[in-house]
Amino acid sequence: MLIMNEFDFYDDYAVAVVVCTDNILENIFSYLRLKDLRNCALVCKTWYRVLNDENNDVWRLHCVKRLAEEVLKSDLLSTVSTYKSKLRAYFHAWNPHDCSRNIYVKANGFTLHRNPVAQSTDACRGKIGFYHGRHAWEVIWEGPLGTVAVVGISTKDAPLECHGYVGLLGSDEQSWGWNLVDNHLLHNGDTQGHYPLLNNCPKYQVGERIRVILDCEDNTLSFERNYEFLGVAFRGLPNKKLYPTVSAVYGNTEVSMIYLGPPVDG
Repeated sequence: MLIMNEFDFYDDYAVAVVVCTDNILENIFSYLRLKDLRNCALVCKTWYRVLNDENNDVWRLHCVKRLAEEVLKSDLLSTVSTYKSKLRAYFHAWNPHDCSRNIYVKANGFTLHRNPVAQSTDACRGKIGFYHGRHAWEVIWEGPLGTVAVVGISTKDAPLECHGYVGLLGSDEQSWGWNLVDNHLLHNGDTQGHYPLLNNCPKYQVGERIRVILDCEDNTLSFERNYEFLGVAFRGLPNKKLYPTVSAVYGNTEVSMIYLGPPVDG
């Protein structure tokens, strides 16, 4: 016969109390505003532990409130594995109020659509810019590239629309971009060389994930494709707030952007 001693009973009771307390806290936290949760995490070790679990009901319920069901069920967010990271990606996605008039952000919140407007190049920036730390995000071109399709970064002073089919991102000193069509780097209106520095470098294929890596400590911009690091593209970036940006020319093309957080080295 299995006899439970006094210590086993109290151990099981303590575990049950902790689980019950955690469930109650998760339920309460799910009703709070996101900016309030940051303050809650500073109250005590228990609250910090609960909020540090990125897959619990707190973050799941906040995700369900804000993210479209189709996005949560799709593989668009497959590289951000937790509910909290998906929510973070949503708040870093394309800014519908900081884009060309010929671009709109789809209901999923992560994908921009360029309308079929002739003789126009159009750009869009992310909601959040960076001026310190290291950051990575993925860009997926989900439609034809056209003659110019540029991925990179810009300041708030860079233009988001111009006449003709040109490399808008990289056309001035406020933006830096990689043209996926001809594998050229663009900045200040000039071609900065071929990229990446590989022999017979393959052209970008629609649907591939391009990982953009911005290092505000070393002031560099780099890219990865298919998890292969392609090298540093730009050095000497200014100490200004820099935003994820793309520019496109092809009508009805769509581009998604997923913020990943700090890059994982190696």
